[in-house]
Amino acid sequence: MLKKLKTFFIGKPNIGDRTQFYQRLDKMFDQRWLTNDGEYVQELEQRLANYLDVKHCIAICNGTIALELAIKASGMAGKVLVPSMTFIATVHALKWQEITPVFVDIDANTFNLCPEAVQDKIDDSISGILGVHLYGRPCNIDALTDIAESNNLKLIFDAAHAFGSSYKGQKIGGYGDCEVFSFHATKVFNTFEGGAITTNDDQLAAKLRLMRNFGFEGEDQVSYIGTNGKMAEVNAAMGLTNFDQVDHFIEINRLNYHTYKQRLATTKGIDLIDFDDNESNNYQYVIITIDQASCGYSRDQLKQYLSSHGVMARRYFYPGCHKMEPYNSLYPNAGASLPKTESFSRKMLALPTGTQISRSEVAMVCGLINSFKPSL
Repeated sequence: MLKKLKTFFIGKPNIGDRTQFYQRLDKMFDQRWLTNDGEYVQELEQRLANYLDVKHCIAICNGTIALELAIKASGMAGKVLVPSMTFIATVHALKWQEITPVFVDIDANTFNLCPEAVQDKIDDSISGILGVHLYGRPCNIDALTDIAESNNLKLIFDAAHAFGSSYKGQKIGGYGDCEVFSFHATKVFNTFEGGAITTNDDQLAAKLRLMRNFGFEGEDQVSYIGTNGKMAEVNAAMGLTNFDQVDHFIEINRLNYHTYKQRLATTKGIDLIDFDDNESNNYQYVIITIDQASCGYSRDQLKQYLSSHGVMARRYFYPGCHKMEPYNSLYPNAGASLPKTESFSRKMLALPTGTQISRSEVAMVCGLINSFKPSL
């Protein structure tokens, strides 16, 4: 009989040194500076900019507001090309600003935006491309950059999954007009709740800093339509604490990933999405695909079986944004041009990793998968 595991969830938070965090909180309370571009926010921005090798890092209260600010500040309007295979916030950030998302299919191998499909969707109504580095694996940045420049389009990357990952040896963060990170509690690097926009564009960075604070340029002068997107000091304190250990968190992910890779290498019908070991990766998401014809069971049967043993695997991101509201009603025929997206959404499954689970427990999860035989 298989041993029942303790319950493992996808995205359980990594937590750094609590003593250091509490020390930062004591200093914050002593200074009575809780928000409005405080010392910790400024320090975090500088450390992140150095780590990502970018000129500017603008800390934001969360990744969704960061996306909305990036979209607004960059000048996107009308219609924007975007994958459906992403978290719903990517598309909501466009629709919230009355921009029409035009769903583009993914590449069958990378599961990121397919550059050829992007090119096919371009017409005079398109103002930009919003790419997503799905599961921390970079888009084909060179191809998308060429397309954007050739067609005078804005280019933003949703890098919510990609903190610490690289493309051709360069850390994600400095590509396109800007890139947007999420520091939500579920991410490999978190600030409780938070996000950031990174860019090498001086003018865009200055505009974003004003827009995250209602558009104020001086005590009584408002220069842009803005919002309250500021990160609080307590979030930055958590970020600084976790940043001290982020390489350790990534190393745990890497070891867990390679344990999954080794233990599932010969499992019939199960494929693990690979990472390029020549690049930096955060290994935050362990994604498998299930070929029902080969293994004899569906993705959802395996998911239910794992759940019954305390392994809360997730369907990241089923069924695709185009099948969620309001997009399913607004664009009922979108799926016709998204065959690879729909195929992938039916067979992928995310497995637990991070500091919550040891390599021996990862091996036990693999044992569950390897032993699964659905009842007929």
